Amino acid sequence: MTTTDEHFGLLGPLHASGAKVVVVPPEPELIVAAVTRRTRLLALSHVLWTTGQVLPVRELRDRTGLPILVDGAQSIGAIPVDLAELDYYTISGQKWLCGPEGTGALVVADPDALRVGRPSYLAQQGYEPDGVFEPRPGARRFDPNLTPNALTAGFRAALATLPSWRFERAFEMAERCRAWLLEAGCDVVVQERATLISWRVPVENSAEIAKRLADARVIVRDLPGRGLVRASVGWWTNDDDIERLVAALGSA
Repeated sequence: MTTTDEHFGLLGPLHASGAKVVVVPPEPELIVAAVTRRTRLLALSHVLWTTGQVLPVRELRDRTGLPILVDGAQSIGAIPVDLAELDYYTISGQKWLCGPEGTGALVVADPDALRVGRPSYLAQQGYEPDGVFEPRPGARRFDPNLTPNALTAGFRAALATLPSWRFERAFEMAERCRAWLLEAGCDVVVQERATLISWRVPVENSAEIAKRLADARVIVRDLPGRGLVRASVGWWTNDDDIERLVAALGSA
């Protein structure tokens, strides 16, 4: 089971798996109500890429009793995350962790219980001429072939430089940006939020608005077909950045 607001990075593999995919709106009560005895897995984002809504993934796992696969692309590095009791959690290194493109991780609560679907040479500790193999213990059974050393070094360096105050600062700046956009008359999507801030625009205008802001050296993202434009606010954001955004919207 998944939601209507998932990224194709999650939806594509779900479809390719061959399983029947049930899609519901990203509201906890609707997710729980849609679970049946045939449901085998919850596959959800911790933070929705569309609006920044934070889903209570641990609560949903507890209430449904189902294993959960969490897309952490917009959560790890943006908000505090406790991975305990979450079965599968994906991490994108190039986003809020400020690492190189092509880096990331998969956290598996019980790796020895998970079948290796794409074994690499590094994933096995012994094999037969017909390809029968014995996986390496623990998470090493999922190692891909030859992760580039430069990317690994860059990712480790990025993690080492993250400030301890990043979550508090990011939350403060996101709240400030949200308030300033509301004051400027934007139709901001307001719920429980992380560091993504979206506001509603006419569907046919979202790409043009994003382009005009880019021409003003303000980078936002339009979400095609959804009538939303999205800003990303991090611990590196300052008041000048938000002022430029609001000013550019006024002239766009």
